[in-house]
Amino acid sequence: QVQLVESGGGLVQAGGSLRLSCVASRSIFSLNVMGWYRQAPGKERELVATIRGRDDRPNYAESVKGRFTISRDKARNTVTVYLQMNSLKPEDTGVYYCNVRDVWGSDFWGQGTQVTVSS
Repeated sequence: QVQLVESGGGLVQAGGSLRLSCVASRSIFSLNVMGWYRQAPGKERELVATIRGRDDRPNYAESVKGRFTISRDKARNTVTVYLQMNSLKPEDTGVYYCNVRDVWGSDFWGQGTQVTVSS
């Protein structure tokens, strides 16, 4: 099992910034991919950004390229994944979920954190 604890959501005006954090209770060596997804009301959950554990290679949805940056820190037995969100738009509003996939192919999800961007 992997425990994921998210923080950093909130209400911000369009053009503003937020930084999301997700602490995963697992060594980086057992995590394959880490990332963020979001779900807007009435819509399906969609990928926002991922980062590979072995080489930090990022992957972004087209809608957030150039505005969002995913990164990670690692300690001995935990990994923290960040999502820096700049130039936020109202369409970025949604519940943001942290996701990790371990090297055995199992997926784990955080509880979600609300991001609301007002126009």
